[in-house]
Amino acid sequence: METEKPQNQTLPLELFEKIKAIQIHTQHVVNDLLAGNYESAFKGRGMEFAEVREYLPGDDIRHIDWNVSARMNAPYIKSFHEERELTVMLLVDVSASGSFGSSHKLKNELAAEIAAVLAYTAIKSNDRVGLIIFSDKIEHFIPPKKGRSHVWRVIREILAFKPEERATNISLAVDFLAKVLHRRSVVFMISDFLNETLSQSLRVMARKHDLNAIQIYDQREQEMPALGLLELEDAETGEVLLIDTESASFRQNFSRKGKSTHEEQSNFFRSAGIAHLQIATHEDLVDPIIRFFRTHHR
Repeated sequence: METEKPQNQTLPLELFEKIKAIQIHTQHVVNDLLAGNYESAFKGRGMEFAEVREYLPGDDIRHIDWNVSARMNAPYIKSFHEERELTVMLLVDVSASGSFGSSHKLKNELAAEIAAVLAYTAIKSNDRVGLIIFSDKIEHFIPPKKGRSHVWRVIREILAFKPEERATNISLAVDFLAKVLHRRSVVFMISDFLNETLSQSLRVMARKHDLNAIQIYDQREQEMPALGLLELEDAETGEVLLIDTESASFRQNFSRKGKSTHEEQSNFFRSAGIAHLQIATHEDLVDPIIRFFRTHHR
């Protein structure tokens, strides 16, 4: 496993331009659309005592400090402010299934953009952001920090990182998170959740943290067009299948299985108390995230 260390390697120009474009786009999106909804959805750890001050008309009388009022022979009140700062952890799945995409964007590229939007939104609210990149091992870990330069680092790592493994192990990522996070935090797990049995470890995490599952998918994982004979390879296992997409019964069964799997996963997240958002590679990511924040707040 890699932990945070200086990154001095020169980035390819194409990757640099992609990172810069994501940074510019996400800053615009956050400034214009997301920040208020995010702060409404994810509250601070509670109210923190600020000071004792003289009572003013309209103050909540339940906050009167009777001991100080008796000594001063006038009503005084305890004032509080919300402890806003949160720790936000991004858990990003970089297994080989993320290299698929039938539209203009691969699943792992969409995952990077979503992580960038979430990271910028959190930083704008003065929250700390950390990153765990995982496959079936912990590939990389960046501890939570503040600041725009830190967000730049997070985006670069997600886009440029070359995983050592191809498969997925969500339980391993959850176990690692439990070791590095010692107080309640907001956790966004970004994955396609393919080839993975959703485990009880997610239920345990949801009891300790505000866990949000963001599921990336491609429309071709649920609907297969008639394209003749196709040779498909499972990106994570290497298994190769020859299929006849001209077969109507095959396409119907394929669609039924894909949608059934997504429905089963949605039911699992719901029963575990995990907020769940699905975003497809052909969709714009902003509107779904705004709706997600608003639903989370309610």
